[in-house]
Amino acid sequence: MSLRICILETDILRPELVDQYQGYGQMFQRLFSQQPIAAEFTVYNVMQGEYPSDELTFDAYLVTGSKADSFGTDPWIETLKAYLLTRYERGDKLLGVCFGHQLLALLLGGKSERATQGWGVGTHNYKLAAKAPWMNPVREELTLLISHQDQVTSLPENATVIASSDFCPFAAYHINDQVLCFQGHPEFIHDYSRALLDIRHQALGEQIYSKGVASLENEHHGTTVAEWMMRFVAHKPEAAV
Repeated sequence: MSLRICILETDILRPELVDQYQGYGQMFQRLFSQQPIAAEFTVYNVMQGEYPSDELTFDAYLVTGSKADSFGTDPWIETLKAYLLTRYERGDKLLGVCFGHQLLALLLGGKSERATQGWGVGTHNYKLAAKAPWMNPVREELTLLISHQDQVTSLPENATVIASSDFCPFAAYHINDQVLCFQGHPEFIHDYSRALLDIRHQALGEQIYSKGVASLENEHHGTTVAEWMMRFVAHKPEAAV
């Protein structure tokens, strides 16, 4: 039986990228089709006010990345925060990537803000700080494609760090068996990362841009993270004796 995943899409791609990449919802669907756990996905663009009807049920809700700031006060962000808080209080499983990772941390008692470290781009390596039964296949380190200038700077009290680096100490976390979030983009591919780098070349400056482009020679573990996410959703914690 397939897992049912609701993708809450929090961005609209730049016009020059839409033809090739459609949107983050479609990018996630392509990513998850490469991992072994059967899942079905429905995409709602919450920037445009799209949400599932109340009678629909899902095994998890995934919040995508966005050009917007997670700490922003746009009406659609406030609506999304209220929706996610309701879902959390009902015990639903929540997944977050980049903007989603930051928004859920902020919503559940942590802090997200513009990072003093500046832009993170290209591929980035993390040390894994925790192990869990759903983190299969097992890895000693994790590499993901990234594109962010905001970071989680303080985690919710009950969060456990999964992945970290000197540049991004809270790069992934989970909250018990309910919330799982990653700063990096498992759904990105190298060509999309390069396109973003080219668009932001001037804003990034030559040094960060060149380093980011060079880093795209490295492979990344997006499909591993996709499998972890689906195993997390499917995971049923053992009942207390």
